[in-house]
Amino acid sequence: MEFFYSLRVKRQYASIWFWVFLVLLLSSRGLSSDSNYLIGLGSYDITGPAADVNMMGYANMEQIASGIHFRLRARTFIVAEPQGNRVVFVNLDACMASQIVKIKVIERLKARYGDLYTEKNVAISGIHTHAGPGGYLQYVVYIVTSLGFVRQSFDALVDGIEKSVLQAHENLRPGSIFVNKGELLDASISRSPSAYLNNPASERGKYKYNVDKEMTLLKFVDDQWGPVGSFNWFATHGTSMSRTNSLISGDNKGAAARFMEDWFEQSNAGDSSADELVSEGIPRRVSDIISDFRNNHHELLELAASFQSPPGKAATKILSVARRVRGILREAEKPGFVSAFCQSNCGDVSPNVLGAFCIDSGLPCDFNHSTCGGKNEMCYGRGPGYPDEFESTRIIGERQFRKAVDLFNKASEKLEGKIDYRHSYLDFSQLEVTIPKQNGGSETVKTCPAAMGFAFAAGTTDGPGAFDFTQGDDKGNPFWRLVRDLLKKPDKEQINCQYPKPILLDTGEMKQPYDWAPSILPIQILQVGQLVILSVPGEFTTMAGRRLRDAVKTVVTTTGESNSNVHVVLAGLTNSYSQYVTTFEEYQVQRYEGASTLYGPHTLSAYIQEFKKLASALLSGQPVELGPQPPDLLDKQISFLTPVVMDSTPIGVNFGDCKSDVPQNTTFRRGEMVTVSFWSACPRNDLMTEGTFALVEILHGKDIWAPAYDDDDFCLRFKWSRPSKLSARSMATIEWRIPDTAPLGVYRIRHFGAAKSLLGSTRHFTGSSSAFVVA
Repeated sequence: MEFFYSLRVKRQYASIWFWVFLVLLLSSRGLSSDSNYLIGLGSYDITGPAADVNMMGYANMEQIASGIHFRLRARTFIVAEPQGNRVVFVNLDACMASQIVKIKVIERLKARYGDLYTEKNVAISGIHTHAGPGGYLQYVVYIVTSLGFVRQSFDALVDGIEKSVLQAHENLRPGSIFVNKGELLDASISRSPSAYLNNPASERGKYKYNVDKEMTLLKFVDDQWGPVGSFNWFATHGTSMSRTNSLISGDNKGAAARFMEDWFEQSNAGDSSADELVSEGIPRRVSDIISDFRNNHHELLELAASFQSPPGKAATKILSVARRVRGILREAEKPGFVSAFCQSNCGDVSPNVLGAFCIDSGLPCDFNHSTCGGKNEMCYGRGPGYPDEFESTRIIGERQFRKAVDLFNKASEKLEGKIDYRHSYLDFSQLEVTIPKQNGGSETVKTCPAAMGFAFAAGTTDGPGAFDFTQGDDKGNPFWRLVRDLLKKPDKEQINCQYPKPILLDTGEMKQPYDWAPSILPIQILQVGQLVILSVPGEFTTMAGRRLRDAVKTVVTTTGESNSNVHVVLAGLTNSYSQYVTTFEEYQVQRYEGASTLYGPHTLSAYIQEFKKLASALLSGQPVELGPQPPDLLDKQISFLTPVVMDSTPIGVNFGDCKSDVPQNTTFRRGEMVTVSFWSACPRNDLMTEGTFALVEILHGKDIWAPAYDDDDFCLRFKWSRPSKLSARSMATIEWRIPDTAPLGVYRIRHFGAAKSLLGSTRHFTGSSSAFVVA
């Protein structure tokens, strides 16, 4: 008894000393200082349907999803005053935010939390990947190529955002936020330099570059756990993946987020350099920390030979979730590290940093019109990994990741001060704007109902359009005017309002079967101490974003606040989507961005006027009018996407059977590609949310298989195909590019799926390849 009593006493003293040590440690790290915020971060899968659905961004009807490059996520931070205001920022691995998605998310949050989270203090922003499933916006012009509304895409977003916010809410704990800024020079170029040059020389002279090179980063530090996440804003388009890519991908920003989250999980601290934990540009994964691997090549071959590909078999729905790699890295009680790479004023900014060239001649494209021999179809931008778009995505993602790590490790300026927000809806189809006259005084002008110009159809150097459209067209042509007039002929007032834009589609006045374009848009400001986030529902060009940020900062200065350390960031593609916003001068040139500035030449002036009002109200503590409510068009949506009727395999073949296996007694080297295919079923039957369709496993001992890589890894690609469009049979091909950091050992590749019967029931299955050696 004395022994057990003594043991209990020792344990009590040990426990006391442990907590004393922890407090001293945290104090020495500066993490227990007087944090005046509650912070919480969350993340959830929003990948959506990986088959049959048109991708959002390029408006290319032939770009249909057929697999996964890596998964998409919604990442959220919440910052709250303990007894006061709070703000929510959600970053989506999606092309843009959607008004109807936000409406339904807010409805769910209100049902759960009352008025704690509303449209006023919640911002939902997209990174602008052009490789995600489309069909989730409510206006006709944005869902034409997806054959109408796609309920699965919409539900995946609404569900994922809600769960991401829920995680962040449940993770709210005392903590601090640090901000840092720095230049990233090699991840962006201007894709419309001729339009930029139309801005006043005196204005251009203020800036060193014709695109914004600055990244602004927030570092979130939990009082107990230390660093728990980072969010940053940097302007570059999500177009490293091309208009012919068919694999779902977060593009360069999604890749950067994956790299940084993996880097932190494996460093287990925020103070290591990126170079220490990055090999070949891709952070090491869980396989690197597996200590039990063998060096005897002969023994490995014998082990591999004992694991031949078995027949496909039934599986539970939860199995693909349970086998995921990422979940096993996290401590049970510690929140996972969340890193988001958010979008900014990317309107005229390309990640294809080598420039635009003619694919027939190899010569640079025409400077003013981005054409080759007068045609735009041959002019393409080249990424740094040209001609490999996956490599370009990795490189631009890695460059953003490395800069973010540098800013993260050096962040020392602490956000302090109040949390507040302002939000208003505006009818941009008829907004009165007061602008200065050249000779002094002012005049009142108006914005216009939405319309798209001829140069819109020309596309950009990131994704050229078709037919005979060209950028910089301020005239149009008679044939396409005739086609336009069959849909909706603009009246003289609209033509004059939009001048010099020649109208190709008068979308703001097209109402059948329902609205083709938005009229009512949200604008929003979030404030966290000396950080001000401007939420804009479109793609601002470089100079347009600069003017808006400067205007808001001027309001801060004139109201007596010191702006020496005020950080104003522009969050593009947020809360809704209304295409582009150029400066008045850029609009005159009518390149793609000007032709896609929906509400006429004074659109930017309208934003500046109204954001200055919001900023003044924010600083004075005055409320603002909510404005006219945007429509909820969910019940009016139409879809022509055919459902999955059934899946089948050849007689005598199981779902999950290997169709093309690895050769027996095969040894692969690092850097080589392993390819395996399985008899499969349509991925729309089960999106495998927070699960995986593809898995690489490594052998532990003689019979224990551990997950090493899944379809959320950059090195693993899941490709799905069917022999013909109406076929019920389909195949899954899994490609694994073996990382240079993969340990030696015995591996196999697994596939998870779900098959639909003619009666509508769904059966989950799994299959695996034969084992092989990596040596």
